[in-house]
Amino acid sequence: MITITIDGREVRTQPGKTIIEAAFENGVYIPHFCWHPALSVSGNCRMCLVEVDGLPKLVVACATLCTDGMVLRVDSERAIAARHAVMEFLLINHPLDCPICDEAGECKLQDYAYRYGPGESRFDEEKVRQPKRVDIGPHVVFDAERCIACSRCIRFCSEILHDPRLTFVGRGDRVAVATFPGVKLENPYSMNIIELCPVGALTSRDFRFKARVWEMSDTPSVCPGCARGCSVHVWVRRNEILRMTPRENRFVNGTWMCDFGRLESWRHAADENRLMKPALRRAGGIVEPVPWDEALPAAAERLRRAAEGRIAVLGSGFDTCEGAYALARFAREVLRTPFIDSIPYFDPEQEDDFLRRADRTPNTTGARLAGVAPADERYGLAAIVEGLERGEFSALVATDSVGGGNGWIDAARERLESVIFIGRNASPLAERADILLPATNFAEENGTYVNFENRLQLLHPALVTKDGDRRTGPFRLSRLDAFATPFDRWGRMPKRDARPLWRILRDLAGTFGIAWGWEHPRDVFAELAHNVPAFRGLAWDAIGPEGVPLGGEASPPIRSYRYSDIRP
Repeated sequence: MITITIDGREVRTQPGKTIIEAAFENGVYIPHFCWHPALSVSGNCRMCLVEVDGLPKLVVACATLCTDGMVLRVDSERAIAARHAVMEFLLINHPLDCPICDEAGECKLQDYAYRYGPGESRFDEEKVRQPKRVDIGPHVVFDAERCIACSRCIRFCSEILHDPRLTFVGRGDRVAVATFPGVKLENPYSMNIIELCPVGALTSRDFRFKARVWEMSDTPSVCPGCARGCSVHVWVRRNEILRMTPRENRFVNGTWMCDFGRLESWRHAADENRLMKPALRRAGGIVEPVPWDEALPAAAERLRRAAEGRIAVLGSGFDTCEGAYALARFAREVLRTPFIDSIPYFDPEQEDDFLRRADRTPNTTGARLAGVAPADERYGLAAIVEGLERGEFSALVATDSVGGGNGWIDAARERLESVIFIGRNASPLAERADILLPATNFAEENGTYVNFENRLQLLHPALVTKDGDRRTGPFRLSRLDAFATPFDRWGRMPKRDARPLWRILRDLAGTFGIAWGWEHPRDVFAELAHNVPAFRGLAWDAIGPEGVPLGGEASPPIRSYRYSDIRP
Protein backbone atom coordinates (compact mmCIF):
# COMPACT_ATOMS: atom_id res chain seq x y z
CA MET A 1 0.00 0.00 0.00
CA ILE A 2 1.09 3.57 -0.65
CA THR A 3 0.05 6.82 1.01
CA ILE A 4 -1.23 9.89 -0.85
CA THR A 5 -2.72 13.14 0.40
CA ILE A 6 -6.02 14.41 -1.06
CA ASP A 7 -7.07 17.91 -0.02
CA GLY A 8 -5.06 17.66 3.19
CA ARG A 9 -6.23 14.16 4.15
CA GLU A 10 -3.88 11.17 4.03
CA VAL A 11 -5.32 8.03 2.46
CA ARG A 12 -3.85 4.65 1.58
CA THR A 13 -4.29 2.92 -1.75
CA GLN A 14 -2.77 0.16 -3.84
CA PRO A 15 0.09 0.82 -6.26
CA GLY A 16 -1.15 1.07 -9.84
CA LYS A 17 -4.38 2.86 -8.93
CA THR A 18 -5.21 6.05 -10.74
CA ILE A 19 -6.01 9.23 -8.84
CA ILE A 20 -9.73 9.03 -9.63
CA GLU A 21 -9.92 5.42 -8.44
CA ALA A 22 -8.12 6.19 -5.19
CA ALA A 23 -10.33 9.23 -4.63
CA PHE A 24 -13.59 7.30 -5.12
CA GLU A 25 -12.40 4.49 -2.86
CA ASN A 26 -11.90 7.06 -0.11
CA GLY A 27 -15.13 9.00 -0.58
CA VAL A 28 -13.73 11.92 -2.57
CA TYR A 29 -15.73 12.85 -5.66
CA ILE A 30 -13.95 14.01 -8.80
CA PRO A 31 -16.21 15.15 -11.66
CA HIS A 32 -15.77 13.31 -14.93
CA PHE A 33 -17.45 12.65 -18.26
CA CYS A 34 -15.39 10.19 -20.30
CA TRP A 35 -14.11 7.96 -17.50
CA HIS A 36 -16.09 4.84 -16.56
CA PRO A 37 -14.80 2.10 -14.24
CA ALA A 38 -15.67 -0.71 -16.66
CA LEU A 39 -14.07 0.91 -19.72
CA SER A 40 -10.54 1.80 -20.75
CA VAL A 41 -9.16 5.25 -19.99
CA SER A 42 -9.76 7.85 -22.67
CA GLY A 43 -8.84 11.10 -20.93
CA ASN A 44 -10.40 13.38 -23.52
CA CYS A 45 -13.02 15.33 -21.57
CA ARG A 46 -10.51 17.00 -19.17
CA MET A 47 -13.20 17.44 -16.54
CA CYS A 48 -11.22 15.51 -13.93
CA LEU A 49 -8.22 17.88 -13.85
CA VAL A 50 -6.58 18.09 -10.41
CA GLU A 51 -3.52 19.87 -9.04
CA VAL A 52 -0.52 17.80 -7.93
CA ASP A 53 2.31 19.36 -5.91
CA GLY A 54 5.56 19.51 -7.83
CA LEU A 55 3.98 19.36 -11.28
CA PRO A 56 3.74 22.54 -13.34
CA LYS A 57 0.42 21.67 -14.99
CA LEU A 58 -2.86 20.17 -13.90
CA VAL A 59 -3.18 16.43 -14.55
CA VAL A 60 -6.14 14.28 -15.55
CA ALA A 61 -7.12 12.16 -12.57
CA CYS A 62 -8.43 9.28 -14.69
CA ALA A 63 -5.07 8.63 -16.42
CA THR A 64 -2.49 9.58 -13.76
CA LEU A 65 -1.19 6.84 -11.48
CA CYS A 66 -0.76 7.44 -7.78
CA THR A 67 2.77 7.50 -6.35
CA ASP A 68 3.81 7.17 -2.74
CA GLY A 69 3.81 10.55 -1.03
CA MET A 70 1.79 12.27 -3.77
CA VAL A 71 0.00 15.41 -2.60
CA LEU A 72 -2.94 16.54 -4.69
CA ARG A 73 -5.78 19.00 -4.46
CA VAL A 74 -9.17 18.38 -6.06
CA ASP A 75 -10.75 21.71 -5.18
CA SER A 76 -7.84 24.13 -5.48
CA GLU A 77 -8.35 27.48 -7.22
CA ARG A 78 -6.55 26.25 -10.33
CA ALA A 79 -8.62 23.03 -10.52
CA ILE A 80 -11.89 24.94 -10.07
CA ALA A 81 -10.90 27.44 -12.74
CA ALA A 82 -10.05 24.60 -15.10
CA ARG A 83 -13.47 23.00 -14.55
CA HIS A 84 -15.16 26.31 -15.29
CA ALA A 85 -13.20 26.55 -18.52
CA VAL A 86 -14.03 22.97 -19.55
CA MET A 87 -17.73 23.48 -18.85
CA GLU A 88 -17.76 26.74 -20.77
CA PHE A 89 -16.06 25.03 -23.70
CA LEU A 90 -18.48 22.08 -23.69
CA LEU A 91 -21.52 24.35 -23.56
CA ILE A 92 -20.43 26.56 -26.46
CA ASN A 93 -22.25 24.45 -29.06
CA HIS A 94 -24.54 22.48 -26.78
CA PRO A 95 -28.21 23.22 -27.57
CA LEU A 96 -30.57 24.46 -24.87
CA ASP A 97 -32.65 21.28 -25.06
CA CYS A 98 -33.16 20.70 -21.34
CA PRO A 99 -36.91 21.50 -21.48
CA ILE A 100 -37.46 18.76 -24.09
CA CYS A 101 -34.54 16.38 -23.41
CA ASP A 102 -35.35 12.99 -21.91
CA GLU A 103 -32.05 13.01 -20.06
CA ALA A 104 -33.06 16.00 -17.91
CA GLY A 105 -32.75 14.98 -14.28
CA GLU A 106 -30.18 12.27 -15.12
CA CYS A 107 -27.75 14.38 -17.14
CA LYS A 108 -24.17 14.83 -15.94
CA LEU A 109 -23.77 17.93 -18.07
CA GLN A 110 -26.85 19.45 -16.45
CA ASP A 111 -25.63 18.54 -12.96
CA TYR A 112 -22.11 19.79 -13.61
CA ALA A 113 -23.31 23.04 -15.20
CA TYR A 114 -25.13 23.77 -11.95
CA ARG A 115 -22.37 22.58 -9.63
CA TYR A 116 -19.15 23.33 -11.49
CA GLY A 117 -20.14 25.71 -14.31
CA PRO A 118 -19.00 29.33 -14.46
CA GLY A 119 -22.61 30.54 -14.56
CA GLU A 120 -22.15 32.59 -17.72
CA SER A 121 -20.86 32.21 -21.26
CA ARG A 122 -18.70 34.62 -23.25
CA PHE A 123 -19.73 32.96 -26.53
CA ASP A 124 -22.15 35.05 -28.61
CA GLU A 125 -21.64 33.45 -32.02
CA GLU A 126 -24.09 31.12 -33.75
CA LYS A 127 -23.90 27.54 -32.50
CA VAL A 128 -22.79 24.73 -34.80
CA ARG A 129 -25.80 22.80 -36.07
CA GLN A 130 -25.61 19.04 -36.39
CA PRO A 131 -28.10 16.25 -37.19
CA LYS A 132 -30.86 15.58 -34.65
CA ARG A 133 -33.07 12.51 -34.06
CA VAL A 134 -30.86 10.14 -36.05
CA ASP A 135 -31.85 6.45 -35.92
CA ILE A 136 -28.50 4.74 -35.47
CA GLY A 137 -30.25 1.48 -34.58
CA PRO A 138 -33.70 0.02 -33.97
CA HIS A 139 -33.71 1.07 -30.30
CA VAL A 140 -31.38 4.07 -30.05
CA VAL A 141 -31.87 7.64 -31.26
CA PHE A 142 -28.84 9.93 -31.60
CA ASP A 143 -28.74 13.71 -31.29
CA ALA A 144 -25.35 14.90 -32.55
CA GLU A 145 -25.76 18.45 -31.25
CA ARG A 146 -25.82 17.21 -27.65
CA CYS A 147 -22.80 14.91 -27.98
CA ILE A 148 -19.68 15.95 -26.02
CA ALA A 149 -17.45 13.34 -27.73
CA CYS A 150 -16.62 11.40 -24.55
CA SER A 151 -16.32 8.13 -26.58
CA ARG A 152 -17.99 5.98 -23.89
CA CYS A 153 -20.40 4.45 -26.43
CA ILE A 154 -17.56 3.70 -28.86
CA ARG A 155 -15.46 2.01 -26.17
CA PHE A 156 -18.40 -0.03 -24.90
CA CYS A 157 -19.08 -1.51 -28.34
CA SER A 158 -15.43 -2.33 -29.02
CA GLU A 159 -14.25 -3.38 -25.54
CA ILE A 160 -17.28 -4.97 -23.88
CA LEU A 161 -19.21 -6.33 -26.87
CA HIS A 162 -16.25 -6.75 -29.26
CA ASP A 163 -18.56 -5.36 -31.94
CA PRO A 164 -17.05 -2.02 -33.03
CA ARG A 165 -19.94 -0.44 -34.91
CA LEU A 166 -19.46 3.15 -33.70
CA THR A 167 -16.67 5.63 -34.43
CA PHE A 168 -15.90 9.34 -34.53
CA VAL A 169 -16.30 11.23 -37.79
CA GLY A 170 -15.38 14.85 -38.52
CA ARG A 171 -12.85 17.15 -36.92
CA GLY A 172 -12.87 19.95 -34.35
CA ASP A 173 -16.31 21.23 -33.43
CA ARG A 174 -17.81 19.10 -36.24
CA VAL A 175 -16.80 15.79 -34.64
CA ALA A 176 -19.68 13.39 -34.06
CA VAL A 177 -20.39 9.74 -33.32
CA ALA A 178 -21.61 7.65 -36.24
CA THR A 179 -21.98 4.06 -37.31
CA PHE A 180 -19.72 2.71 -40.01
CA PRO A 181 -21.19 3.14 -43.52
CA GLY A 182 -23.99 0.70 -44.22
CA VAL A 183 -24.03 -0.57 -40.62
CA LYS A 184 -26.70 -0.09 -37.94
CA LEU A 185 -26.24 -0.39 -34.20
CA GLU A 186 -27.97 -3.75 -33.96
CA ASN A 187 -26.84 -6.04 -31.19
CA PRO A 188 -28.56 -7.52 -28.11
CA TYR A 189 -26.96 -4.94 -25.79
CA SER A 190 -27.17 -1.75 -27.86
CA MET A 191 -29.22 0.19 -25.30
CA ASN A 192 -26.49 0.12 -22.66
CA ILE A 193 -24.93 3.12 -24.38
CA ILE A 194 -27.97 5.14 -23.27
CA GLU A 195 -26.89 4.92 -19.60
CA LEU A 196 -23.25 5.31 -20.56
CA CYS A 197 -23.94 8.57 -22.37
CA PRO A 198 -23.39 11.34 -19.79
CA VAL A 199 -25.66 13.72 -21.71
CA GLY A 200 -28.86 13.34 -23.75
CA ALA A 201 -27.17 12.49 -27.04
CA LEU A 202 -28.29 8.83 -26.97
CA THR A 203 -31.87 8.13 -25.95
CA SER A 204 -34.29 5.21 -26.00
CA ARG A 205 -36.74 5.14 -28.88
CA ASP A 206 -39.21 3.26 -26.66
CA PHE A 207 -39.04 5.65 -23.70
CA ARG A 208 -38.67 9.01 -25.48
CA PHE A 209 -41.14 11.64 -24.25
CA LYS A 210 -43.06 9.23 -22.01
CA ALA A 211 -42.16 10.76 -18.65
CA ARG A 212 -39.69 12.85 -16.74
CA VAL A 213 -37.45 10.99 -14.33
CA TRP A 214 -38.83 12.90 -11.34
CA GLU A 215 -42.37 11.83 -12.22
CA MET A 216 -41.60 8.13 -11.74
CA SER A 217 -40.93 5.92 -8.76
CA ASP A 218 -37.72 3.91 -8.86
CA THR A 219 -37.83 0.43 -7.32
CA PRO A 220 -34.85 -1.97 -7.11
CA SER A 221 -35.76 -5.40 -8.44
CA VAL A 222 -34.63 -8.36 -10.57
CA CYS A 223 -35.19 -8.78 -14.31
CA PRO A 224 -37.49 -11.75 -15.07
CA GLY A 225 -36.17 -12.19 -18.61
CA CYS A 226 -33.79 -15.12 -18.07
CA ALA A 227 -31.88 -17.13 -15.50
CA ARG A 228 -29.17 -14.44 -15.23
CA GLY A 229 -31.51 -12.40 -13.02
CA CYS A 230 -29.97 -8.99 -13.76
CA SER A 231 -30.35 -6.40 -11.03
CA VAL A 232 -32.59 -3.62 -12.33
CA HIS A 233 -34.49 -0.46 -11.53
CA VAL A 234 -38.23 -0.57 -12.28
CA TRP A 235 -39.57 2.88 -13.18
CA VAL A 236 -43.31 3.38 -12.61
CA ARG A 237 -45.77 6.22 -13.11
CA ARG A 238 -49.52 5.95 -12.40
CA ASN A 239 -49.13 2.29 -11.54
CA GLU A 240 -47.67 1.51 -14.97
CA ILE A 241 -44.13 0.37 -15.76
CA LEU A 242 -42.55 2.75 -18.24
CA ARG A 243 -39.02 1.39 -18.40
CA MET A 244 -36.45 -0.90 -16.79
CA THR A 245 -32.79 0.03 -16.46
CA PRO A 246 -29.78 -1.86 -15.10
CA ARG A 247 -28.83 -1.60 -11.45
CA GLU A 248 -25.23 -2.10 -10.46
CA ASN A 249 -24.42 -5.60 -9.22
CA ARG A 250 -20.81 -6.59 -9.74
CA PHE A 251 -21.59 -10.27 -9.15
CA VAL A 252 -24.48 -10.59 -11.61
CA ASN A 253 -24.58 -8.06 -14.43
CA GLY A 254 -22.09 -5.30 -13.66
CA THR A 255 -23.99 -2.26 -14.89
CA TRP A 256 -25.32 -3.84 -18.09
CA MET A 257 -28.46 -5.62 -19.24
CA CYS A 258 -29.73 -6.89 -22.59
CA ASP A 259 -32.24 -5.08 -24.80
CA PHE A 260 -34.81 -7.85 -24.35
CA GLY A 261 -34.71 -7.32 -20.60
CA ARG A 262 -35.21 -3.60 -21.04
CA LEU A 263 -38.00 -3.75 -23.58
CA GLU A 264 -39.86 -7.05 -23.32
CA SER A 265 -39.28 -8.93 -20.08
CA TRP A 266 -41.69 -6.74 -18.09
CA ARG A 267 -44.46 -6.20 -20.65
CA HIS A 268 -46.52 -9.11 -19.29
CA ALA A 269 -46.88 -7.25 -15.97
CA ALA A 270 -49.79 -5.19 -17.34
CA ASP A 271 -50.57 -6.27 -20.89
CA GLU A 272 -53.97 -7.11 -22.34
CA ASN A 273 -53.62 -10.75 -21.28
CA ARG A 274 -53.17 -9.96 -17.59
CA LEU A 275 -55.42 -11.93 -15.25
CA MET A 276 -57.28 -9.29 -13.27
CA LYS A 277 -59.34 -11.14 -10.65
CA PRO A 278 -60.47 -14.67 -9.68
CA ALA A 279 -62.84 -16.40 -12.07
CA LEU A 280 -64.89 -19.61 -12.22
CA ARG A 281 -65.98 -21.50 -15.29
CA ARG A 282 -69.75 -21.97 -15.15
CA ALA A 283 -71.97 -24.29 -17.16
CA GLY A 284 -71.74 -23.72 -20.88
CA GLY A 285 -68.13 -22.60 -20.75
CA ILE A 286 -68.94 -19.16 -19.35
CA VAL A 287 -66.14 -17.75 -17.19
CA GLU A 288 -67.40 -15.41 -14.49
CA PRO A 289 -65.33 -13.16 -12.21
CA VAL A 290 -65.91 -13.86 -8.52
CA PRO A 291 -64.48 -12.59 -5.22
CA TRP A 292 -61.68 -14.45 -3.48
CA ASP A 293 -63.94 -15.76 -0.71
CA GLU A 294 -65.92 -17.62 -3.36
CA ALA A 295 -63.04 -18.76 -5.58
CA LEU A 296 -60.90 -20.33 -2.85
CA PRO A 297 -63.65 -22.59 -1.36
CA ALA A 298 -64.63 -23.61 -4.91
CA ALA A 299 -61.04 -24.61 -5.63
CA ALA A 300 -60.80 -26.52 -2.36
CA GLU A 301 -64.04 -28.40 -3.10
CA ARG A 302 -62.79 -29.48 -6.51
CA LEU A 303 -59.52 -30.68 -5.02
CA ARG A 304 -61.36 -32.65 -2.34
CA ARG A 305 -63.43 -34.39 -5.00
CA ALA A 306 -60.27 -35.20 -6.94
CA ALA A 307 -58.44 -36.54 -3.90
CA GLU A 308 -59.51 -40.10 -4.64
CA GLY A 309 -57.59 -39.95 -7.91
CA ARG A 310 -54.14 -38.66 -8.64
CA ILE A 311 -53.40 -34.94 -8.66
CA ALA A 312 -50.53 -33.37 -10.62
CA VAL A 313 -48.85 -30.10 -9.66
CA LEU A 314 -46.85 -27.98 -12.09
CA GLY A 315 -44.81 -25.01 -10.88
CA SER A 316 -42.90 -22.38 -12.77
CA GLY A 317 -39.54 -20.68 -12.89
CA PHE A 318 -41.47 -17.38 -12.68
CA ASP A 319 -42.58 -18.17 -9.11
CA THR A 320 -40.59 -16.70 -6.24
CA CYS A 321 -38.73 -19.00 -3.84
CA GLU A 322 -41.44 -18.32 -1.26
CA GLY A 323 -44.21 -19.21 -3.70
CA ALA A 324 -42.37 -22.34 -4.83
CA TYR A 325 -41.84 -23.46 -1.24
CA ALA A 326 -45.54 -22.94 -0.49
CA LEU A 327 -46.48 -24.90 -3.61
CA ALA A 328 -44.20 -27.80 -2.69
CA ARG A 329 -45.59 -27.91 0.84
CA PHE A 330 -49.17 -27.68 -0.46
CA ALA A 331 -48.60 -30.57 -2.87
CA ARG A 332 -47.05 -32.86 -0.29
CA GLU A 333 -48.93 -31.95 2.88
CA VAL A 334 -52.38 -30.95 1.61
CA LEU A 335 -52.81 -32.81 -1.68
CA ARG A 336 -50.45 -35.62 -0.66
CA THR A 337 -49.16 -36.10 -4.18
CA PRO A 338 -45.57 -36.80 -5.23
CA PHE A 339 -46.26 -35.63 -8.79
CA ILE A 340 -44.72 -32.17 -8.78
CA ASP A 341 -42.36 -30.50 -11.22
CA SER A 342 -41.87 -27.23 -13.06
CA ILE A 343 -42.48 -26.36 -16.70
CA PRO A 344 -39.18 -25.45 -18.42
CA TYR A 345 -38.83 -22.62 -20.87
CA PHE A 346 -35.55 -22.83 -22.81
CA ASP A 347 -34.50 -21.02 -25.96
CA PRO A 348 -30.88 -21.94 -26.85
CA GLU A 349 -30.75 -19.33 -29.62
CA GLN A 350 -31.01 -16.55 -27.02
CA GLU A 351 -27.89 -17.56 -25.07
CA ASP A 352 -24.55 -15.82 -25.54
CA ASP A 353 -21.23 -15.56 -23.71
CA PHE A 354 -22.07 -12.29 -21.97
CA LEU A 355 -25.34 -12.09 -20.00
CA ARG A 356 -28.23 -13.82 -21.76
CA ARG A 357 -29.14 -17.39 -20.80
CA ALA A 358 -31.07 -20.08 -22.65
CA ASP A 359 -33.31 -20.56 -19.59
CA ARG A 360 -35.90 -17.81 -20.04
CA THR A 361 -37.24 -17.93 -16.48
CA PRO A 362 -35.61 -16.05 -13.59
CA ASN A 363 -36.03 -18.58 -10.79
CA THR A 364 -35.74 -22.10 -12.17
CA THR A 365 -32.89 -22.81 -9.75
CA GLY A 366 -34.68 -21.31 -6.77
CA ALA A 367 -37.96 -23.10 -7.47
CA ARG A 368 -36.27 -26.49 -7.68
CA LEU A 369 -34.21 -25.88 -4.55
CA ALA A 370 -37.38 -24.78 -2.72
CA GLY A 371 -39.04 -28.12 -3.49
CA VAL A 372 -40.76 -27.83 -6.88
CA ALA A 373 -38.99 -30.90 -8.15
CA PRO A 374 -39.86 -34.62 -8.09
CA ALA A 375 -38.29 -37.04 -5.67
CA ASP A 376 -37.28 -39.11 -8.69
CA GLU A 377 -38.06 -39.28 -12.41
CA ARG A 378 -41.13 -41.46 -11.84
CA TYR A 379 -42.92 -38.34 -10.63
CA GLY A 380 -41.34 -35.72 -12.89
CA LEU A 381 -42.61 -33.65 -15.79
CA ALA A 382 -42.33 -36.44 -18.35
CA ALA A 383 -44.38 -38.78 -16.15
CA ILE A 384 -46.95 -36.02 -15.49
CA VAL A 385 -47.37 -35.20 -19.18
CA GLU A 386 -47.69 -38.88 -20.09
CA GLY A 387 -50.22 -39.41 -17.30
CA LEU A 388 -52.26 -36.39 -18.39
CA GLU A 389 -52.39 -37.62 -21.98
CA ARG A 390 -53.52 -41.06 -20.80
CA GLY A 391 -56.13 -39.64 -18.44
CA GLU A 392 -54.45 -41.00 -15.31
CA PHE A 393 -54.92 -37.81 -13.28
CA SER A 394 -58.13 -36.39 -11.91
CA ALA A 395 -56.92 -32.82 -11.33
CA LEU A 396 -54.11 -30.46 -12.24
CA VAL A 397 -52.83 -27.47 -10.28
CA ALA A 398 -50.53 -25.23 -12.29
CA THR A 399 -48.96 -21.90 -11.35
CA ASP A 400 -48.09 -20.88 -14.90
CA SER A 401 -47.50 -22.14 -18.41
CA VAL A 402 -45.30 -20.34 -20.90
CA GLY A 403 -45.00 -20.30 -24.64
CA GLY A 404 -46.75 -22.58 -27.07
CA GLY A 405 -46.18 -26.13 -28.12
CA ASN A 406 -47.89 -27.59 -25.07
CA GLY A 407 -49.91 -30.12 -27.02
CA TRP A 408 -50.66 -32.10 -23.89
CA ILE A 409 -52.85 -29.29 -22.58
CA ASP A 410 -55.71 -30.03 -25.00
CA ALA A 411 -55.65 -33.73 -24.20
CA ALA A 412 -55.37 -33.04 -20.47
CA ARG A 413 -58.41 -30.80 -20.37
CA GLU A 414 -60.63 -33.46 -21.92
CA ARG A 415 -59.65 -36.09 -19.36
CA LEU A 416 -59.31 -34.04 -16.16
CA GLU A 417 -62.10 -33.37 -13.72
CA SER A 418 -60.55 -30.06 -12.62
CA VAL A 419 -57.86 -27.65 -13.77
CA ILE A 420 -56.88 -24.94 -11.29
CA PHE A 421 -54.68 -22.24 -12.71
CA ILE A 422 -52.80 -19.90 -10.35
CA GLY A 423 -51.02 -17.51 -12.67
CA ARG A 424 -50.50 -14.08 -14.06
CA ASN A 425 -51.34 -14.00 -17.75
CA ALA A 426 -53.39 -15.76 -20.39
CA SER A 427 -51.94 -19.00 -21.68
CA PRO A 428 -53.19 -22.15 -23.40
CA LEU A 429 -53.65 -23.76 -20.01
CA ALA A 430 -55.43 -20.74 -18.50
CA GLU A 431 -57.97 -20.74 -21.31
CA ARG A 432 -58.93 -24.31 -20.41
CA ALA A 433 -58.94 -23.87 -16.63
CA ASP A 434 -62.00 -24.33 -14.42
CA ILE A 435 -60.78 -21.95 -11.74
CA LEU A 436 -58.41 -19.03 -12.26
CA LEU A 437 -56.64 -17.46 -9.30
CA PRO A 438 -54.57 -14.36 -10.21
CA ALA A 439 -51.07 -14.31 -8.73
CA THR A 440 -48.85 -11.26 -8.42
CA ASN A 441 -45.85 -10.96 -10.72
CA PHE A 442 -42.25 -9.88 -10.14
CA ALA A 443 -43.22 -6.19 -10.04
CA GLU A 444 -46.06 -6.61 -7.53
CA GLU A 445 -44.61 -8.60 -4.65
CA ASN A 446 -41.84 -9.01 -2.14
CA GLY A 447 -39.87 -12.18 -2.63
CA THR A 448 -36.62 -13.77 -3.72
CA TYR A 449 -35.13 -15.27 -6.87
CA VAL A 450 -32.06 -17.49 -7.26
CA ASN A 451 -30.19 -17.16 -10.52
CA PHE A 452 -28.28 -19.86 -12.38
CA GLU A 453 -25.13 -19.09 -10.37
CA ASN A 454 -26.98 -19.69 -7.07
CA ARG A 455 -27.13 -16.01 -6.09
CA LEU A 456 -30.21 -15.08 -4.05
CA GLN A 457 -31.70 -11.63 -4.73
CA LEU A 458 -34.65 -9.66 -3.40
CA LEU A 459 -37.73 -8.46 -5.27
CA HIS A 460 -39.63 -5.36 -4.19
CA PRO A 461 -43.14 -4.34 -5.32
CA ALA A 462 -43.15 -1.50 -7.84
CA LEU A 463 -46.85 -1.79 -8.73
CA VAL A 464 -49.86 -1.65 -6.43
CA THR A 465 -52.56 -4.34 -6.41
CA LYS A 466 -55.99 -3.97 -4.87
CA ASP A 467 -59.35 -5.73 -4.80
CA GLY A 468 -61.82 -4.55 -7.36
CA ASP A 469 -62.02 -4.95 -11.12
CA ARG A 470 -64.44 -2.53 -12.73
CA ARG A 471 -65.78 -5.15 -15.13
CA THR A 472 -68.95 -7.00 -14.14
CA GLY A 473 -71.07 -9.81 -15.54
CA PRO A 474 -70.22 -13.12 -17.22
CA PHE A 475 -67.94 -13.34 -20.25
CA ARG A 476 -66.15 -15.96 -22.30
CA LEU A 477 -62.47 -16.45 -21.53
CA SER A 478 -61.64 -17.16 -25.17
CA ARG A 479 -62.21 -13.45 -25.87
CA LEU A 480 -59.65 -12.68 -23.11
CA ASP A 481 -62.03 -10.17 -21.51
CA ALA A 482 -61.09 -11.64 -18.15
CA PHE A 483 -57.58 -10.32 -18.73
CA ALA A 484 -58.49 -6.84 -19.98
CA THR A 485 -56.74 -3.88 -18.34
CA PRO A 486 -58.71 -0.71 -19.15
CA PHE A 487 -57.30 2.61 -17.91
CA ASP A 488 -59.34 4.62 -15.44
CA ARG A 489 -60.59 8.14 -16.13
CA TRP A 490 -57.27 9.62 -14.94
CA GLY A 491 -55.18 7.46 -17.26
CA ARG A 492 -53.89 5.24 -14.46
CA MET A 493 -53.51 1.50 -14.76
CA PRO A 494 -56.07 -0.32 -12.61
CA LYS A 495 -54.94 -2.11 -9.48
CA ARG A 496 -55.07 -5.84 -10.13
CA ASP A 497 -56.94 -8.04 -7.68
CA ALA A 498 -53.99 -10.41 -7.43
CA ARG A 499 -52.26 -12.03 -4.47
CA PRO A 500 -48.82 -13.54 -3.91
CA LEU A 501 -48.67 -17.27 -4.62
CA TRP A 502 -47.62 -18.12 -1.06
CA ARG A 503 -50.67 -16.26 0.30
CA ILE A 504 -53.07 -17.95 -2.13
CA LEU A 505 -51.78 -21.37 -1.10
CA ARG A 506 -51.82 -20.46 2.59
CA ASP A 507 -55.49 -19.46 2.32
CA LEU A 508 -56.28 -22.51 0.21
CA ALA A 509 -54.63 -24.77 2.80
CA GLY A 510 -56.74 -23.03 5.44
CA THR A 511 -59.91 -24.23 3.72
CA PHE A 512 -58.61 -27.77 4.33
CA GLY A 513 -58.20 -26.98 8.03
CA ILE A 514 -54.41 -26.63 7.82
CA ALA A 515 -53.06 -23.41 9.34
CA TRP A 516 -49.84 -21.86 8.10
CA GLY A 517 -49.01 -18.82 10.19
CA TRP A 518 -47.38 -16.77 7.44
CA GLU A 519 -48.14 -13.05 7.40
CA HIS A 520 -45.27 -11.80 5.25
CA PRO A 521 -42.92 -13.42 2.71
CA ARG A 522 -40.13 -13.05 5.26
CA ASP A 523 -42.07 -15.57 7.40
CA VAL A 524 -42.10 -18.02 4.50
CA PHE A 525 -38.42 -17.37 3.85
CA ALA A 526 -37.55 -18.00 7.50
CA GLU A 527 -39.25 -21.40 7.32
CA LEU A 528 -37.61 -22.08 3.98
CA ALA A 529 -34.18 -21.23 5.39
CA HIS A 530 -34.83 -23.53 8.35
CA ASN A 531 -36.06 -26.53 6.35
CA VAL A 532 -34.16 -26.42 3.05
CA PRO A 533 -30.41 -27.11 3.26
CA ALA A 534 -29.48 -24.84 0.35
CA PHE A 535 -30.95 -21.81 2.15
CA ARG A 536 -29.85 -22.71 5.66
CA GLY A 537 -28.30 -19.91 7.65
CA LEU A 538 -29.71 -17.12 5.46
CA ALA A 539 -31.79 -14.26 6.86
CA TRP A 540 -34.16 -12.00 4.92
CA ASP A 541 -32.70 -8.81 6.38
CA ALA A 542 -29.17 -9.91 5.48
CA ILE A 543 -29.90 -10.00 1.73
CA GLY A 544 -28.28 -6.81 0.49
CA PRO A 545 -28.68 -4.98 -2.85
CA GLU A 546 -26.20 -7.36 -4.50
CA GLY A 547 -27.84 -10.47 -3.05
CA VAL A 548 -26.06 -13.32 -1.31
CA PRO A 549 -24.63 -16.59 -2.67
CA LEU A 550 -26.19 -19.85 -1.55
CA GLY A 551 -23.58 -21.93 0.20
CA GLY A 552 -21.41 -18.89 0.89
CA GLU A 553 -19.38 -19.01 -2.34
CA ALA A 554 -19.68 -15.91 -4.51
CA SER A 555 -19.21 -15.88 -8.27
CA PRO A 556 -16.34 -13.65 -9.44
CA PRO A 557 -17.13 -10.03 -10.37
CA ILE A 558 -18.29 -9.80 -13.97
CA ARG A 559 -15.80 -8.51 -16.54
CA SER A 560 -13.45 -7.25 -13.80
CA TYR A 561 -16.05 -4.67 -12.88
CA ARG A 562 -14.76 -2.47 -10.12
CA TYR A 563 -17.25 -0.09 -8.58
CA SER A 564 -19.98 2.40 -9.32
CA ASP A 565 -19.81 5.30 -11.71
CA ILE A 566 -20.71 7.58 -8.82
CA ARG A 567 -22.77 10.71 -9.40
CA PRO A 568 -22.43 13.85 -7.26
